Amino acid sequence: MRIRRYEPSDCKDLAELFYNTVHSINAKDYTEEQLNVWATGSVDLEKWNKSLLENFTVIAIENNIIVGFGDIDKSGYLDRLYVHKDY
Repeated sequence: MRIRRYEPSDCKDLAELFYNTVHSINAKDYTEEQLNVWATGSVDLEKWNKSLLENFTVIAIENNIIVGFGDIDKSGYLDRLYVHKDY
């Protein structure tokens, strides 16, 4: 596994990983309505990219596939931490 810093070209893949993970892994703990509010499937990629660039964001890659990501803001707040549903 390789860990590297976020690059803007990752944004779409991270949004897809986020949606798929929430709707797969968390489906047993939340209603479909809650999941659809949490992960709508229509992330504002510009807003996400800006946030991911401002924060300390790392990407986990296994066999050239993004398998996870996380980001922490300047105050130490963990904003996102998601792992691909198959890992």
